[in-house]
Amino acid sequence: MTDIVNGLLLQNNRVLMGLRSPARRNFPGVWSFPGGHVEAGEELEAALLRELKEEVDIKAEAFAKFTEFRTQANDQHDTTVFHLFTVTQWQGDTKNLGDEHTELRWVDFQEALSLRDLAFPEYREVFGVLRGRGEL
Repeated sequence: MTDIVNGLLLQNNRVLMGLRSPARRNFPGVWSFPGGHVEAGEELEAALLRELKEEVDIKAEAFAKFTEFRTQANDQHDTTVFHLFTVTQWQGDTKNLGDEHTELRWVDFQEALSLRDLAFPEYREVFGVLRGRGEL
């Protein structure tokens, strides 16, 4: 089983999304959230902090586990669990570091729903829940 953490940075009823580089092996050219693989022996929260610093150059200060969902590879043997955290306070200004994403964009609810190339259909449900809570 593979664990992935994602940070849903929320600010002014918008969420930060990244367009994954077309050169990425997994999920190229689709919209996702900053984050990445949990390393062996690493706690989810520590992985989230590390990934957000590496990808968008922020230090998360207020965050909470929001939801998770599972996917399986075509061979049905490798399950990946995506752990999504809302992040409501951080230090630093977001920057697109590295080669993970070709673009970062703050999107509101309507734009989030209209993005054609979302990494996962589960994101639409996530947007709806965030909207219902008044966070997006």
